[in-house]
Amino acid sequence: MKRSIKIILGVVALLVVIRLILPYVVLHYANKTLASMDGYYGHIEDIDLAIIRGAYKIDSIYLNKKDSATQKESPFFSASSIDLSVEWKSLFKGSIVGELYFEKPEIKFTKEKVEPKDLRNDSTDFKKLLEDFMPLEVNRFEITNGKIQYLDSISSPKVDIAMTNVYLTALNLRNSYDSSTLLPASVMANANVYEGDFIFNMKINPLAEEPTFDMNADLKNTNLVLLNDFFQAYAKIDVNKGRFGMYTEVASKEGKFAGYVKPIIKDLDVVGKEDRDDNLFRKIWEGLIGAVGEVFENQPKDQVATKIPFEGRLDNPDTNIWITIINILQNAFIQAIQPSIDNEISIGSVDAKVDEKETLLEKVFGGDDEKKDEKEAKREKRREERKERREERKEKRKEN
Repeated sequence: MKRSIKIILGVVALLVVIRLILPYVVLHYANKTLASMDGYYGHIEDIDLAIIRGAYKIDSIYLNKKDSATQKESPFFSASSIDLSVEWKSLFKGSIVGELYFEKPEIKFTKEKVEPKDLRNDSTDFKKLLEDFMPLEVNRFEITNGKIQYLDSISSPKVDIAMTNVYLTALNLRNSYDSSTLLPASVMANANVYEGDFIFNMKINPLAEEPTFDMNADLKNTNLVLLNDFFQAYAKIDVNKGRFGMYTEVASKEGKFAGYVKPIIKDLDVVGKEDRDDNLFRKIWEGLIGAVGEVFENQPKDQVATKIPFEGRLDNPDTNIWITIINILQNAFIQAIQPSIDNEISIGSVDAKVDEKETLLEKVFGGDDEKKDEKEAKREKRREERKERREERKEKRKEN
């Protein structure tokens, strides 16, 4: 009996010791992994374990990008805490998946790292890092009080702009429930953009072979004056007054997509007494921008706007420039474009047949017959593809 008690006490003591030293072992392994990443260097301040909950929490993590030539580090990612745990909701439904919770994450992009290739590489590396720390497939993802920042330290003036107070939640990413739904996962986000509000909503099937989603987003009432460093650096103008909004809907299915974007500028003023100290060429340039804006402005609404529709296949997108021009003229001289989402794009509308008629501007300026024939050939090809898919669906229904 005494021997059994001693064994039990020994096992308990061993478990206690393991529990006490385990966080330090995990912390050492994590920091070793962050320090040895190719092109990056990172560090974690502390790790807390919650074994009963099936979770662990990373406190104060940062990840810097390293220049391969100079070995100089530049901030890339940081967070005050990351909570990684088992998602119990899915566990009760028979799926072993995880959830991630980020508190105050910040991602910084610099001018030399904003090319699509570089962003894709950064995203891939960051995903690999998460996989190293999270052995389970992530089904739920949440961000609170985040920040996305863009920096250009070599421009004049220097550019430092950011989207702040970012909140994002993504649910059912591994389709652990509602598996019969076409778009089982959802992503919702909102943020502040220089006195403006950004709202994003998307339904998505992340496990589909081709991108399959239905999303909409709107940005309202952004103060353009607060972005003057950006305009002065890249457009050589400054804004004395103006508010910017943008509304968009996009849906994609089976390699095809359809959508639009509506940029709207209200109360734009780029020429005023604030510009009296500008040089002559700056005044001429700003005067030209102001004149163009005045010509295409809807006077009652005091807004410059257009609607840019796009559709096609992901490997062959098509944007109709003539419709974009017509919408600018319509907003200016006929009827103001409404600052809202039109609710005309859905996952079902991607397959809908659209009569592609030439506008008046296309008839007048549409180019030579060869280009028209090429466009007609593309349209015919799309019609044939739709016909083939309809026949395939009919055959499947007969088999069933």
